[in-house]
Amino acid sequence: MALGGMFRNAAAIYLHLVGPFRGKKSGASLARCLHQTLVMTKQLQARRLDGIDHNPWVEFVKLASEADVVNLGQGFPDFPPPDFAVEAFQHAVSGDFMLNQYTKAFGYPPLTKILASFFGKLLGQDIDPLKNVLVTVGAYGALFTAFQALVDEGDEVIIIEPFFDCYEPMTLMAGGRPVFVSLKPSPNQDGELDSSSSWQLDPTELASKFTSRTKALILNTPNNPLGKVFSRAELELVASLCQQHDVVCITDEVYQWLVYDGCQHVSIATLPGMWERTLTIGSAGKTFSATGWKVGWVLGPDSLLKHLRTMHQNSIFHCPTQAQAAVAQSFEREQLHFGQPSSYFVQLPQAIQRCRDHMIQSLKSVGLRPVIPQGSYFLITDISEFKSKMPNLPGAADEPYDRRFVKWMIKNKGLMAIPVSIFCSVPHQKLFDHYIRFCFMKDESTLQAMDKKLQKWKDELRP
Repeated sequence: MALGGMFRNAAAIYLHLVGPFRGKKSGASLARCLHQTLVMTKQLQARRLDGIDHNPWVEFVKLASEADVVNLGQGFPDFPPPDFAVEAFQHAVSGDFMLNQYTKAFGYPPLTKILASFFGKLLGQDIDPLKNVLVTVGAYGALFTAFQALVDEGDEVIIIEPFFDCYEPMTLMAGGRPVFVSLKPSPNQDGELDSSSSWQLDPTELASKFTSRTKALILNTPNNPLGKVFSRAELELVASLCQQHDVVCITDEVYQWLVYDGCQHVSIATLPGMWERTLTIGSAGKTFSATGWKVGWVLGPDSLLKHLRTMHQNSIFHCPTQAQAAVAQSFEREQLHFGQPSSYFVQLPQAIQRCRDHMIQSLKSVGLRPVIPQGSYFLITDISEFKSKMPNLPGAADEPYDRRFVKWMIKNKGLMAIPVSIFCSVPHQKLFDHYIRFCFMKDESTLQAMDKKLQKWKDELRP
């Protein structure tokens, strides 16, 4: 009986679909009718994706892959992690077979323990591995978890621009409203190279962005793309406003070990009254030059982290165990060598500062004007002179100049950078469209390949 009912239902559906076409030579029409009936007509895209479906990174990475281009745009090292980190990963893969299985959802216990010990000393806090540490799928995952856990419909999030480009869409996906405040360069003496330290927040403007709806402020130091390391005085300004308006500070500190010229990185969580309202985000990828491992973490008070744990539990649940084990062993090694010449956290910035200085001198040779970064993987260069000499590069009329310039540079000079306007809100993109970003976290062979491209460019400039 059940089978007979099923066949009768199938026959009725067939007659409903095919009936209008019986007796007609209408195979194509029948196919169209069946297609229209079977394809969903409801809007498939969730509203949270409105306006964020286009990502300029896809376009620029594709352009760079189509030609003989030196990729100085994307932020990853093209050299190996330190030997001790690679050996730790190999041991995690070939050693204890249980590392192939789940570990605790909020972090592999040896990793949460060493993160609590290591950063507890730096932040001046007694950090509980179970309550004050959450391990995530990279710092990117930490940011997403924080926004989803804390930002509600209509909440405002203050974003300092130029900003790492995921902050805005993550705010929007959580239902929040991004509120932007720009770093602005102060005038410098003619002939001097700009420094990222000269880019400052206007205290009055920053204060005006806080309202009763402000839920969080996102702070990135050292900053991507600018390379600015916020001073203690600047952090004290941000801290006082966060406390005055009862706002959470989400601080992205993935480049904390990559600071140059004697600069000091200061975590805002160390300032009086800020541990209780700060989420401090870090990255093993940036710390140990292993971006593909995708191990990140969030440190903070239990009153905030308990909400991130809820989000984590009900989304990804768990991060790969073996990568966490390798990061734990690498931090244990670094804790023993901390502050000594043998420490990777001492050696890496010394080596990368030389790469930075190499790139600065090379870029200057063709008329690019670098802004000297205090930290991070990146520097930006001023292309104002090119904008005045070559204002009509191909591209859409409303396309920011820096995007057109980068496409021109990829095609004609074989060098890839990233336009700085993609790190800015739409209303402010024109203010930043005369800067492009280069990554100097590269092997010597890559820098030499860059030099060859720049030498050819320099030769073409000669009369």
